[in-house]
This record gives sequence, C-alpha cells and structure tokens, in this order.
Amino acid sequence: MKKSILFLLSFGWAFLLSAQTTAPKLNGMYPQMSFARFAESIEGSTPYRFYYKNEDVKDLVVNLQLSDATLSATLAEIFSGSDLVFSIDRENKVWITRDRKLQMDFASNYFQVRESAAEAASSVDSLDRFAKNKLYTIGRASDNPNSKTAKLSGIVRSITTGEALAGAVVTERVNYTQMVTGANGYYELTLPKGRHILVIQNIGGFQEQRQINLLGDGTLDISIEENMLSLDEVVVSSGALSSINKLEMGVQAISIDEVKRLPAVLGEVDVIRGILTMPGVNTVGEASVGFNVRGGAADQNLILYNQSTVFNPSHAFGFFSAFNADLTSGVELYKGSIPVNYGGRLSSVLQVDADFGSKEKFGGAGGIGLLTGRLSFNGPIGDKTTFKVGARSTYSDWVLNLLEDETDLNGSNVAFYDLNANIRHEFDENNILEVTSYFSQDDFSFDPDTTYNYSNLNVAATWRHFFNEQLEGKFTVGYDSYDFGIVGIDNPLNAFNFTFDVNQLHLRSDFEYRKNENHIFKFGLHAIQYELNPGSNVPFGEESILITEELETERAREFSVYFGDEFFINEELSVSYGGRYMFYQMYGPLTVNEYVEGAPITEGNVIGEQTFGAGETVKTYHGPEFRVSARYSLTNQSSIKASFNTMRQNLHLLTNTSAIAPTDSWKLSDTYIKPQTGGQASIGYYRTLAKGQLEFSTEVYYRYMDNLLDFRSGASLILNEDIEQDVLNSEGKAYGAEFLIKKNTGALRGSLAYTYSRSFIRTSDEPSIEKINDGEFYPSNFDQPHNVVLAVNYELSKRLNTSLNTNYSTGRPVTLPISKFEYAGSERVYFSDRNAYRIPDYFRIDLSVNLEGNHKVNKLAHASWSFGVYNVLGRSNPYSVYYTPVGGELRGFQLSIFARPIPFITYNFRF
Repeated sequence: MKKSILFLLSFGWAFLLSAQTTAPKLNGMYPQMSFARFAESIEGSTPYRFYYKNEDVKDLVVNLQLSDATLSATLAEIFSGSDLVFSIDRENKVWITRDRKLQMDFASNYFQVRESAAEAASSVDSLDRFAKNKLYTIGRASDNPNSKTAKLSGIVRSITTGEALAGAVVTERVNYTQMVTGANGYYELTLPKGRHILVIQNIGGFQEQRQINLLGDGTLDISIEENMLSLDEVVVSSGALSSINKLEMGVQAISIDEVKRLPAVLGEVDVIRGILTMPGVNTVGEASVGFNVRGGAADQNLILYNQSTVFNPSHAFGFFSAFNADLTSGVELYKGSIPVNYGGRLSSVLQVDADFGSKEKFGGAGGIGLLTGRLSFNGPIGDKTTFKVGARSTYSDWVLNLLEDETDLNGSNVAFYDLNANIRHEFDENNILEVTSYFSQDDFSFDPDTTYNYSNLNVAATWRHFFNEQLEGKFTVGYDSYDFGIVGIDNPLNAFNFTFDVNQLHLRSDFEYRKNENHIFKFGLHAIQYELNPGSNVPFGEESILITEELETERAREFSVYFGDEFFINEELSVSYGGRYMFYQMYGPLTVNEYVEGAPITEGNVIGEQTFGAGETVKTYHGPEFRVSARYSLTNQSSIKASFNTMRQNLHLLTNTSAIAPTDSWKLSDTYIKPQTGGQASIGYYRTLAKGQLEFSTEVYYRYMDNLLDFRSGASLILNEDIEQDVLNSEGKAYGAEFLIKKNTGALRGSLAYTYSRSFIRTSDEPSIEKINDGEFYPSNFDQPHNVVLAVNYELSKRLNTSLNTNYSTGRPVTLPISKFEYAGSERVYFSDRNAYRIPDYFRIDLSVNLEGNHKVNKLAHASWSFGVYNVLGRSNPYSVYYTPVGGELRGFQLSIFARPIPFITYNFRF
C-alpha cells in the first residue's frame, strides 16, 4: 500500500510540474507529414510564425524525429536538396522563398497594420499563407462609413467532414466578444472596425484562429483543422476558454478519444465510465453503469442518444455500457444549469451524440478483445448522404466455462449484442434529415433452469430546417422501448414466462432564433405518449399449470412547452432565463382502488374500486419549471457563475437495490404516486492557471426533492397490483462541493476531481402506516460523502502512451442486524435503523498501455493495441454486505465483484 501511495504522489507531482515547464527547442516525431502540417504544429508550441506560398511547399514531406533541435538546423535539413531558403526575423517570423533569402533589416513599424484597405489587401495577397496567418479583409470601407462597428457572420465547419459544427465558440481575442454556434454552425459578432484575431474552439476539437481586417459588414466561413500532429487518438478537451466564458455551469463535455484512453473493465471502451471521472458523478456498484449525480437516484438521469431515451444503458450485469464508442461523436453531461429544452428528470441530462460518418471517403473501425468484438463502417452515399453502421457482440461464455464444477457460476451463460445504424442526408443547405437507430439484446442465466433477457429499441428521425440565418427549426419523431423477461423451467409444472415493458412515442419541435449577437431565443413543444406493461406472468410450456397473472397496462400523455433567452448584457455579464410548463395526464382503461379518506393507504382501508374507460382521464398533473443562470467574467482568465432550476419527473423506477438491475421496472405517476419534483441552486468559480495549461473549477450546490419513492420494509415490487400500499412518499435533500483541476496540454494530461456530497431522505406521508427511522432524515442508498478520482495519461511517444485511473469513495450506507431475540418460540433478528452503517471504503487503481502501429499514410488499416490491468492492487472492494444463516447461526458475508487484478488486451483497427 505504501508503494502505491508513493507512486500516486510521484505521478501527481509530475502532473503539476509538467504544467510549469516549456521547452525552448523543438522535440517530437513528425512522420511523413506535409510541410503545412509541420509548420502548424511548430506554431502551436513556439512563438514562430511561417510565411510561404503553398505551391512552393506542396510536395515537401517532413520525416523527422527531433530532440532539443533548433529551428534553423531543422529547416536546413528539411530544405537540403531543394531550392528553398528561409529567413527568420527579430519578431520570429519565418519567411520561406526560392533561391534568394529575404532582407530582414526592416524598419520597426514595417509590419504594422496599414490604414489603407487596398494596401492591406495587397500585402496579404502577395503571399498565399497558411489560413491561420492569412489576413482576411472583410467588407468595404465605403459601407456605412459613419459606424464604428461592423457585423461579422459565417459558418464554422469541420474540415474533415464538411459538416457544420454546433457548440463551437468563436471569440475575439482582445475584448473577448464571443458567440457559440448553433446546430447550423452559424455565428455572428458585432466588432469595432479594424484588425482582430478570432479564436475558434470546437468542444472536444482543435483550436484555430483567424486574423481579420474588418472594414464593414461581411461573412467569413471557417473550417476547423484537425490536430494531425498526434496521429494516435489524442485527447483534446473543450478547453479552458470555453469553460470560463460559456454561460452554462455544471456541464461536463468529454470527447470519445478521451474516453478511449481510460483503463476500462475487461478492455471495452465505456462512454459512461468516462463521465465517472468528473466531479459530482459516482456509482454505488462496481461494474455498474447506473450512475448518481449530485445525490440523486439513478433513475433521475435522462439518458439521450441523440433524441432517443435509453432506459437501461448497460450490458451483461452492468459490465459494459450500452453505447458503442465507435458510433458516437461526443458526450455532454448537464448536472447544474439544465438547458430549457431538456426536461423529464430531476438530476441530470446525459446527451450522447451520434456519429453520421465521413463525407470524404469510405472507412471503418473495429476491435477484438478477450470478451467482446466490434465492427463499424461509414462513408458517403453520393454527394449529399453519409451513413455509419456498427455492431458489437460478446463471446464471454468461455470464461464462465473455465470455472470449476463446484462453483455456482459454472454453466452460466452471458451474451449480448447491439446494432447501430445512422444516416444523414442534406437535401440542400437549408434542409437536413438525420435518422438514428439502436437495438440491443442481452441474455444471461446463472443456471440452466432460469434465463433472463432484456432489450432496448430506439428509432428517431430529425428534420433540420434553416428558415434564414437567424431562425433554425428541428423536428423529431421517435419511438423508444425497453423490455425484460424471465423464463423459469426448473419445474415443468410451474414453468413460467415473466415479462415487463415500457414504450414511448415522442414528438419534438425545437426552435432557435438569434435576434442579434446579444439574444439567443430557444422555444419549442415536446409531446410523449407512454404505454407501460407493469408485468405479466404466464405458463411456459404445455405441462405448466401456472395461473396467469397480468397487471393492467398503464397509459399516459405528457406535453411540455418551453421558452428561454440567452442574454449577453455586456462583455462581463451574461444571463440565461426561461421556463417549461409540463402537462401530464394518465388515462384509461384502468381500475383504481379507493381508500378511506384521510387514512393510511393500506389493504385494510380499501373501500372500493373506480373503473375508467378507454381514453378517460384518470389523473392530471401539471406545473412549471424554471431555469435561470448567470456568468460574470472577473478577468479574461476567470469567472463566477450561479444558477437555479426546478424539474419535474413523471416516471419512477421501482427498485429496492442501490444499483440499477436489469429486472427493475418503471412506474407512471398515477392517483396515489405523484410526479417527482425538485430544485437546485449552485454557484461556481472558474479559472485558468499556468498560462492556460491548467483549468480549475469549483462549484457548490443545494438540492431539494419531493414525492420520492421509498418502500416499506419487506415490500414486494414484482407483480404487485396494489403497489401504492408498499410505497412511502418521501422528500429528499442533497448538498455538496466539487473541485476539478484539469491539464489539457503537453505530454502529461489528465484531471483530479474531488467531490464532497451528502444525500438524505425521509418519509413525508401524512398519515403513514410506516415512517422509516421515525420520520427523520437518514442517508440515502447512494450517500457517499467523499469521492476522489485521478485520471492521467502520459504520452511517452507519438505511438506509445500509458494511462492511470485511481478511484476512492466512502462506502455506501447499509442496514445491519444488531441483535437477536426470542419471540413466539422463534429466534428473531433485530435490525438497525435504515442505512445506519456503511460498508468499507472503496479504493481502486487501473493501468493501461496503448500502442499505436506505425504512422505510414498509405496503409490498408491503422492498428493499435491496448493492454491493461483493472484493479491493479487486487483489492476486495465490497459490493454489498449481507447476512445468512449457516448451521443455525447468522453470519455476515462481503460480496466483491472484482477481488483480484483483471488483465485485458484489445486489438483495435481503423481503415
């Protein structure tokens, strides 16, 4: 243990020191790279700026490995054997010409901006420079000469796919006037006339810049270059500039490449595990993809794949995420200021964006591990259509078959597969159609007599229409479904088939109107129709004499209308405000129990039934949700933010476990089970350190929650037609503080996150047949006060990098037997107050090494290997603690999922 602590301290010390050091000379590998890319990479890490004609260097290829080399010696080697020569002036400008060097003893003001637009244009056009160094002259001086400002607009696109980039931040570097692009990639800034430098930052992408001379109103379309220097899957985060200046708080964006660098369970890349490295997000179970955000339950997270709701985001007992990383383009988690266009859950929104493939060429990717395999294809279909399809599957049964015969798991079966198909078609520049689809199937059994299965199905079509440069509309229709089943054949006479399913049809219309650079309006209408089968149990096989049990289908409709405004008051202060109004209605056919008014809801207080016909309203709930947030920039490197939002949730998860299980079922709000409601207030401070290499943030929050579901002791949740009799309406509260320090540049990158979080619940029913812990607040099942995550990646070379992931968290609450007594001639067990104790704390270290193949451009496929060990220390972290009689004596046991180091190896390829 001491060695591991010293190792972590050394790693953390190196992590901080690396932020303070800069290399004055050139280092790195530049294999088979065009000179333009080489020049760009040098500009990104040094004060040098290159000036040349594209035609002079278009055939020049750089193939060097540099170690403390000077630029002069490097260029001399690159240009040897050619007629190219270079000159470096006192302002670190590098001039590349043919045959004869340029004279460098210019006057000190030679390169200052000329007042004449004609002279400026002439000086720029004299050299066809690289885009980021070229001066773009925008507009005409004769247009509106009395105005001191002019309007600049355009589209930000990906240079790889040609698609418009949503969420890119366009910032004027001196005054920090900025705008975030919408789904159409459009931006618009009003700036003083004259010279400006624009910084363009794509979330999860590469930062670019453009130099402009703004003479009048005009347009500038911008294509963001990819970071081609690092040919492996480099992590480029959203960037400190975006974090400080964007209006939202409590938002975590993580790129797929960043997720791929984390050590994963059994070698499978996991999208959801990536967000678990962020503060405020934790999980109560190892190998469980159910996650808790700021003290909320796992069912209080809205998980979206594009516009589709995914009810169970897991495969194989939670070992693997439901999302195939090869079919996703990015992930964002909203846990503070929830955007006004999202609703339906109390804690957070996880937005997983689909990838629609490249417009340039056909390609593919895949991977083969010890337990899973995956394969995907993508590319263009004609000039206007792109597609991406992929599949994953497991072949893990061989591991279970290796277990010895006397173990309980010998002969078990685990299998899953999932399929994705995405297509995007551009009818014209104003009309785009996107179709996403996802299907998954899981089957598992612990013995040959009982088989479990569950599946997800999601299909959605979205039409984007750009009415003009200011107004954009997005219209979506989709269908989401989740079902699970259990087939038991232990006794043919009692063989059964149990099933449950939840289905929803959704329609969405979302609009974004950019009135000017100061106002961005969002408004829309959402509609959902639910159909939920609470459970049915029917005979299985001809010999079964089981009596059929089937609960009534539940149906409901939900409508939401919303409006919001992002108002940029001035350069320092911006606010966002808005609201949603949700209308929910359960309708028949349905039969509802009637109880004695004012009495507890128990079987003994049932006085009759009320029957509702098809389409007849059973119960209606409605109410507003509010959103407000503000950002104040203290300096160019720091800001403070505050937010408050309220939420409503009409779906409830019926579970008496801490972690999500495949057999957990959902419940619609009805006459006795009200919609969950809650609110959250938060405030945060954000700052960049070490000349922008380190990003620091801290947030504190307080949450309140009403109409939560707790359960009576011994409650039965499966096939319970009177579930309201076992439900205890409760209220909750949560509060905490989050700290994050992140390094996004250099060979050593990573993050250190610490979260202090408390979550409590208490029975609020009045009157109530039972009050847990005498009606006092007690820790919820997912109350874990302390959580620390260190995730770092060190690039040893352009082909080799290693990752470390360290997790520590307080043990979750548990209820324990504390004594025994005799009653009515039998020995009984007396349990403590609910959640009065805790299981031992959790601690785990994971390591991985990622090895890229060679970086030759002309290859059939580019390959890489991932090696790693999950739980390097072999620590037996308890998943749960339970008690069972052994030889007439009650004994306690600790269950651990991974009680030893788990090595993995995965071969990845792309073409």
